[in-house]
Amino acid sequence: MTAIINSYIPEFKVNAYHNGEFRTVTDKDVKGKWGVFFFYPADFTFVCPTELEDMAGNYAKFKELGVEIYSVSTDTHFVHKAWHDTSESIKKIQYPMLADPTGSLTRALGVHIEADGVAYRGTFVFNPEGQIKVCEIHDNGIGRNASELLRKVEAAIYVSKHPNEVCPAKWKKGDRTLMPGIDLIGKI
Repeated sequence: MTAIINSYIPEFKVNAYHNGEFRTVTDKDVKGKWGVFFFYPADFTFVCPTELEDMAGNYAKFKELGVEIYSVSTDTHFVHKAWHDTSESIKKIQYPMLADPTGSLTRALGVHIEADGVAYRGTFVFNPEGQIKVCEIHDNGIGRNASELLRKVEAAIYVSKHPNEVCPAKWKKGDRTLMPGIDLIGKI
């Protein structure tokens, strides 16, 4: 396997459903700001709406940080709209819902399940330059937590602004960071 951290977002162009409209989203739209790609298996399923609703409930916090959220599945943008129109959970979504029916984006980021034509639960955080700074891939029976993702995004943003510091386990915005160096070895 090739390391994915610090690799760049692949070139892509997909349809999306966003705020009652269909639009096109490309890799160029993502660059210039922090972004989260939140892959999930399929619309009209079971764990997926719980995750997307959790993300919708935290969306304002991500936006305050200058982060855009993109949910991605192998459904079409038409299916995203139908799901949005019928599910109380999905009606809460204000972030773009990307459609990847060909699987090109899910394959490019290594989350495509060929036998099923759907994605694993992959989460990718991109910096404004388009580099992957956080990557997590879950089996499809394991739901994710938007609050924990928010914490990781805050840490990634902090470290990008303070390259001589690192964020320890359970670090939260405002907590003390560490300054790696010989003086710190064996003292933690």
